[in-house]
Amino acid sequence: MSHSSTNLQFNVQPGGSLQGKVRVPGDKSISHRSIMLGSLAEGTTHVSGFLQGEDCLCTLNAFRSMGVSIEGPTDDGKVTIHGVGLHGLQAPSGDLDMGNSGTSMRLMSGLMSGQAFDVRMTGDASLSKRPMKRVTVPLASMGANIDATATGTPPLLVHGGSPLHGIHYDMPMASAQVKSSLLLAGLYAQGETSVTEPAPTRDHTERMLRGFGYAVKTDGNHISLQGGGKLTATDIDVPSDISSAAFFMVGASIALGSDLTIEHVGMNPTRTGVIDILRLMGANLEILNEREVGGEPVADIRVRSAQLHGIQIPEALVPLAIDEFPSLFIAAAFAEGQTVLTGAEELRVKESDRIQVMADGLLACGVDAQPTPDGIIINPGNFSGGTIDSHGDHRIAMSFAMAALRATQPITINDCANVNTSFPGFVELAANAGVRITTL
Repeated sequence: MSHSSTNLQFNVQPGGSLQGKVRVPGDKSISHRSIMLGSLAEGTTHVSGFLQGEDCLCTLNAFRSMGVSIEGPTDDGKVTIHGVGLHGLQAPSGDLDMGNSGTSMRLMSGLMSGQAFDVRMTGDASLSKRPMKRVTVPLASMGANIDATATGTPPLLVHGGSPLHGIHYDMPMASAQVKSSLLLAGLYAQGETSVTEPAPTRDHTERMLRGFGYAVKTDGNHISLQGGGKLTATDIDVPSDISSAAFFMVGASIALGSDLTIEHVGMNPTRTGVIDILRLMGANLEILNEREVGGEPVADIRVRSAQLHGIQIPEALVPLAIDEFPSLFIAAAFAEGQTVLTGAEELRVKESDRIQVMADGLLACGVDAQPTPDGIIINPGNFSGGTIDSHGDHRIAMSFAMAALRATQPITINDCANVNTSFPGFVELAANAGVRITTL
């Protein structure tokens, strides 16, 4: 599943405002997990609002290739999963291709460690550079047998048939993927598996395990479960992804005369750092129609334009907004005064080095952006326009598309094919809301 063969280009004309109502695609984290847990549950799980991005389809295809019968996804995101139980997967005939998806690769490392068969997991050029030792090292201490490259990157060969035992793991970094990988391996382990987090990270795995009837204990920053239980099928309505909504929150904040409502957005407290940070910058965000859907809080967000001001971003909010920083850097570029981010070294090992790539893009548009080892310093200035290399990173591409709302010159963004990994239909939705965007 290589995306490098085509250079999809976004061309965005300056100006415009965002109006009306939008519903962005389903949450990526929750969509991945619905397939994994639904496949391993007993009974039939119905999912609605499933994100049909390439990342989540990689997870879906992996379980199909291990013998799980999955119907859909339909055009409106309905998926039916006929679960095979925790021990019902069969060896796939070939490699599992995880495409661009770090979530799939890391979470599946834990799940596959508990199977009776061997499996080899591969990824695209970008995923093949991403660090996997953060999951393979603690999994090995549970008894897992996983081979990676010498530098600890994919492809990963997981040797099945090793008995797993529960461990307690003090996580050295705040990473939901590491936590989830260990908890999923813990389903297959003897005794208790527990993790301690240095800072709160997204808790979709724990919430969804409980939704499937599996007991998970959360005591402050300590999360634990006992191996040997079972998952019981349930229905899941996937909320819209707050990471995708973030582009529109920033766009409507910076574009003069905007009034946009983003509907059915997942408001999980481990994910709302972007709202807190934008509010600290002076954004006009109204949270409406709050409700709970399938164990996850959901709301509509009304955003009206506001003059933002630069801030020192509180480090406590950094893990709660880690995927939203590309769009927040655009907000900072149109704020009054300096914005400083620290404590975000994790951004350097995402789909691209997001600190460097965003800094390069901002500099290309005339904004003074100074990368630091763990963050960035942005001094807003004249945001003209220019040509951006997104390095195949979906979030970089979408962030600069929104920047054109306030730029003085057109913006051309190269290498945008990977936008489909997280936000299929982005160009149409953005254009309908008021972004002057076309593709080449």
